[in-house]
Amino acid sequence: MYTEDEMLMLSGIQHFMFCPRQWALIHIEQQWAENKLTTEGQLLHKNVDNPFYRQKNGDVITLRSLHIASKQLGLYGITDAVELKPSDTSEDAITHNRYKGYWKPYPVEYKRGRHKPDERDEVQLAAQAMCLEEMYGINIPYGALYYEEVKRRETIFISESLRALTVQCAKQMHDVFKTGVLPKANKQHHCKNCSLVNICMPETNDCAQVSTYLKKNLYEVIT
Repeated sequence: MYTEDEMLMLSGIQHFMFCPRQWALIHIEQQWAENKLTTEGQLLHKNVDNPFYRQKNGDVITLRSLHIASKQLGLYGITDAVELKPSDTSEDAITHNRYKGYWKPYPVEYKRGRHKPDERDEVQLAAQAMCLEEMYGINIPYGALYYEEVKRRETIFISESLRALTVQCAKQMHDVFKTGVLPKANKQHHCKNCSLVNICMPETNDCAQVSTYLKKNLYEVIT
């Protein structure tokens, strides 16, 4: 169990799954840079993250921007949306002071792009579900990921293997944070899309720019 002083931002678990170095640059060294992808993501969440917005669609109620935390994971954050689905029993359900009866929480995370080749989005969703489970003493077997680019929602089963991966990832985040040591750079094909590429690997980028400059100008001199 982690103390309040040891809590880390839940949203960072997706960054950590994508690239531990990127996560450390943001959450340890407080580095940040914008690009087209980050801007689009912020615009999407600007429309989603409204804590005063309560949408009722039939029997389903959607709550926005709920504050959640788990001392077991050592993570805290704010959800995009949690749908409350009506339940006939109190088992794995909660009550709400504005709505009568029992409700089963169903977390929904909004993403700018499309389904990823790894489980970074699933881990973030699982962490949200595990926070809600710890807070309310319930079990949440399913959640959903909504991808804006393809306008599609994917139902995600919060399996034991996904939970184990989430716990492992959260522990690794805490281990890196405690050391304060920036993980080594590991250049991949997706690095070009990272807003922090110039901060993360300035030498590599500078070399590439110099190489391009020399080729262009030497070619012009020769010809």
